[in-house]
Order: sequence, then C-alpha cells, then structure tokens
Amino acid sequence: MKRILIATTALLAFAATASAASFGKPCTSEPEAKWMTLDAIRKIIEDHGYTVAKAKMKGTCAEVYARDADGKRIEFFIDPATGNPVGTDWKAPAAKGGA
Repeated sequence: MKRILIATTALLAFAATASAASFGKPCTSEPEAKWMTLDAIRKIIEDHGYTVAKAKMKGTCAEVYARDADGKRIEFFIDPATGNPVGTDWKAPAAKGGA
C-alpha cells in the first residue's frame, strides 16, 4: 500500500510540473505543419521590445526566455500557430517601442 501511495504521489508531481509549463493547457491544437519557426517567433518577441536569450519548442508551445527593456527576465509560452503568448499578455515594452 505504501509503495502505491509513493508511486501515485510521484506521478502526480510529475504531471503537475509538466502542465505548469503551459498553464495547464496546450498552447495550440493546430497541426505542426501550420506552426511558425522559432526564428519567426523570436522576431515577433523582439518586435514587442524584448531581447530573446533562448527559445525552444516544448510540446505544443514555444518556450522563450527573454529580457525586457529594463533587463528583467521574462519567460513566455507562445502559441506557435499564432505567435501570441499563452496565459499572459505582452507587457509594457510594446507600448514603449511603439508597436
């Protein structure tokens, strides 16, 4: 019984960590053939006033680590089909950059 409890707890902890990355839902349901490239996603983020440090595809999301105009670190989960952030909105740099 104790082993089952430990295994169940470990499985739930793993599932919670995996879903937290995309705010508990997939970023897109579009087929991968309709997704943008990471370079195109980087350009969208840079056009909103951020400096991209790292970007990668993670499941159905583009996970992007960037810095805003003040140097503050920001992590975005981007819908690769639309280029829009999931679970958040663009912050103040878009207004500063005039985009």
